[in-house]
Amino acid sequence: MEKIKIGIIGGAGYTGGELIRILINHPLADIVFVNSSSNAGKPIYAVHADLVGETELEFNSGDIDYGGIDVLFLCVGHGEAKKFLDQNRIGDQVRIIDLSQDFRLEQNGLLATISGQPVVYGLPELNKDKIRSARHVANPGCFATAIQLGLLPLARAGLLKETYTTGITGSTGAGQGLSPTTHFSWRANNIQAYKTLTHQHLHEILQSLKQLQPAFGHDLNFVPWRGDFTRGIFVSSQMHCELTEKELAKLYEDYYRDHPFTMLSKEPIALKQVVNTNKCLIQLEKTGNKLVVHSTLDNLVKGASGQAVQNMNLMFRAEETAGLKLKANYF
Repeated sequence: MEKIKIGIIGGAGYTGGELIRILINHPLADIVFVNSSSNAGKPIYAVHADLVGETELEFNSGDIDYGGIDVLFLCVGHGEAKKFLDQNRIGDQVRIIDLSQDFRLEQNGLLATISGQPVVYGLPELNKDKIRSARHVANPGCFATAIQLGLLPLARAGLLKETYTTGITGSTGAGQGLSPTTHFSWRANNIQAYKTLTHQHLHEILQSLKQLQPAFGHDLNFVPWRGDFTRGIFVSSQMHCELTEKELAKLYEDYYRDHPFTMLSKEPIALKQVVNTNKCLIQLEKTGNKLVVHSTLDNLVKGASGQAVQNMNLMFRAEETAGLKLKANYF
């Protein structure tokens, strides 16, 4: 298979850096350019210091030849992807994978579009076949990925009821820009709830759940937390469920049988098992008729750049796991 020629817009941020780390070791990836208007001319390792000795690529800015690439990754802030595409003409031959939230939501039941082409919601465990034939993909949010992967098997079985979810995320989930709640002195030895019941990822989560369970009309009550660590998400969702643990395990194992990165664990799961990997681990706990679904993933990998590469693999009919057999740093 020929190399996939790649361009990256917004390569200086956390998701851009993670994307570069994955792609420079991807057997089919050829990074043609990495754009950063604030770092033009600098070597990439000047910003992403761990890449010293890994790549001699430099950031570029200004005029870009989009004719020489097959796929363009947009690693820009929310609202910036639409603005970028409005201001730059990208050839119809270029596929786009957007890591912002600009194209995730349907409008009046219709998919968002880029240059008249529909944008597929890029959760492989939900839309794998659609992603394979897509021209453009909207990469899911990190919390949205973790919560959906915990709930999709129940939705397909029509078993979802009102759900109460808590989730904790590392500081990289807030992006690279500084704010009072991202400073080390605030985060260290600290925890805080934020955007209680109003988190922006709720809209895409409900959209996906209703794709599998159209009659779902219950509330999804989500309380996110800021954690005192850098990477990862751990989510727990609680609901009423009459199925036995054995029936639930079969439901989840059957759903994820053909999805290489999402798996059910029979043992308690921990954040360290997934950090620096493209995995999502799920654990089920049952007490009486109450079910708790735990799910954990790395917000920068399966929750962002790793999933974006997984989508690229599917779009170009490569092996789904290509470049993504990453190992956790457990100790």
